[in-house]
Amino acid sequence: QVQLVESGGGLVQAGGSLRLSCAASGRTFSSYAMGWFRQAPGKEREFVAAISWSGSSTYYADSVKGRFTISRDNAKNTVYLQMNSLKPEDTAVYYCAASLSLPPRAYSDYIRTVRYWGQGTQVTVSS
Repeated sequence: QVQLVESGGGLVQAGGSLRLSCAASGRTFSSYAMGWFRQAPGKEREFVAAISWSGSSTYYADSVKGRFTISRDNAKNTVYLQMNSLKPEDTAVYYCAASLSLPPRAYSDYIRTVRYWGQGTQVTVSS
């Protein structure tokens, strides 16, 4: 069992930055690939970024590539999402996720492999 708790969300102006954190409980954190998803009002939850067990491989949705950076610290059981150059369309609830798999070629399918979810943290970007 893995419990995930996100933090770091908030309100920011367009062009600003936020850093999300996801703290995981349990001794098996390094056994999981970790990911971030987001869900805007009225929309389906979508893939944002993922990172491999060791942190050596990262994956990004086209919409955030070059602006967001995912990282992890296995000693602290924590995964991060650094979000720069934020846009109003980035407004959503952001969820941390743990999976035993790396993202498939179609990142939209990665959501099906998620074993554990965090409770979500709201990110609001004003124009």
